[in-house]
Amino acid sequence: MGESIWGRYARYLTHRGFRSILKMFMCNKAMVNGVHPAGVRESMKEIFLIRHGRQCSRLCNVDVALDGTGRKQAGLLGRRLEGYGLEKLYSSELLRARETAEIINEYLHLEYEPIPGMQEIDFGGLTGKTNEEIRKEYADFQKERSLHLKDIPYPDGGECGADVVRRVMPVLREICKKKEDRVGIVTHGGVIRSVCAEILQAGQKNKLKFGIDIENTSLTEIIYDETRDIFSLERFNDFAHIEGRPELLRQSWTVSLERNGGRQCTK
Repeated sequence: MGESIWGRYARYLTHRGFRSILKMFMCNKAMVNGVHPAGVRESMKEIFLIRHGRQCSRLCNVDVALDGTGRKQAGLLGRRLEGYGLEKLYSSELLRARETAEIINEYLHLEYEPIPGMQEIDFGGLTGKTNEEIRKEYADFQKERSLHLKDIPYPDGGECGADVVRRVMPVLREICKKKEDRVGIVTHGGVIRSVCAEILQAGQKNKLKFGIDIENTSLTEIIYDETRDIFSLERFNDFAHIEGRPELLRQSWTVSLERNGGRQCTK
């Protein structure tokens, strides 16, 4: 039997934040018809991966607060998310992610929890250095990395994409076991790229091909189908809330890794 009209409405309305109301309606309709409502999207969890707002330092991956622009970006996203029906908010434990989540939550008033495992990729020896220092000290690494031939770890004890996947995907699966169906997680560009490459089976050597610039406070939406145990990518790097504000975009602040020939730390 093909999908019913109620199933099609369920899939349509879910994207507009009416999941709880829809579930009640679907259950009542199913009881009238003597049909169990299982399999009509309620077996799916929606996760919005949110890149943190702009931080106050240009040093590589230092644990610092947002600057004024970052706070503005977070506020615009919070206003946008008011109609998304999120049920809980998480963040990485790094300060820039926590502050972004707290500003967003001024609009949403959700239960909020910083969680381990969602921090940015470990940049190893690049951490705390300027872009000029990185260009001088790690030129060979940056050149090799820009070729996308291997998933190479950051030098001097840093992580590669596969390392990120090994710590992040179990966290996402644990979140999917919880009662909430639609949640937000404030995290980092390196995490988002690695997760997308993993979901699409693109190989971690290709993770940097996911977006020349992943904008601060952009949304990347993934869906987990509990029945089939499959993650899907629904949207990537959605920054509609700041798109008309060039001063809030990454190009106005720094030259990205790809635009600069692979010679820059990305945070």
